[in-house]
Amino acid sequence: MITFELARRLREAGVVWTPVTGDRFLIPDREMDDAVFVVSDMVVEAHTLPSGPLLRFNGTTEWALDSIPQEETLWLPREEQLRALLGTTFVALEASGEGYVVVSERDGFRASHQDADAECAYAVAVLALCEGTPA
Repeated sequence: MITFELARRLREAGVVWTPVTGDRFLIPDREMDDAVFVVSDMVVEAHTLPSGPLLRFNGTTEWALDSIPQEETLWLPREEQLRALLGTTFVALEASGEGYVVVSERDGFRASHQDADAECAYAVAVLALCEGTPA
């Protein structure tokens, strides 16, 4: 799973989240930073309202939280979602002695993005893409 900091940087870089079943997210700055929530048709549903996207919690009568605006949450994209964000720039995921390397290519330039965790390596590559670095 990507780190809180990488997730925040992805949001700040303009990565847009359209919640779907199976998506993971955090609710930062409410003393719940360590709790990972999952969008599910049975527990957390994504709704689109005129006021904006809303995540509704079902069956949580013991909680005071029954819904939260999406912009108050932090998406933790999965490996396949990050790979999809890379699109045609993605070349390969390779194992290295220190973890994983995502190789990307754009405009003839190749770059390697390394991290101990594969999802984090993908997130670093997506950040490079968003920031307009060569690959």
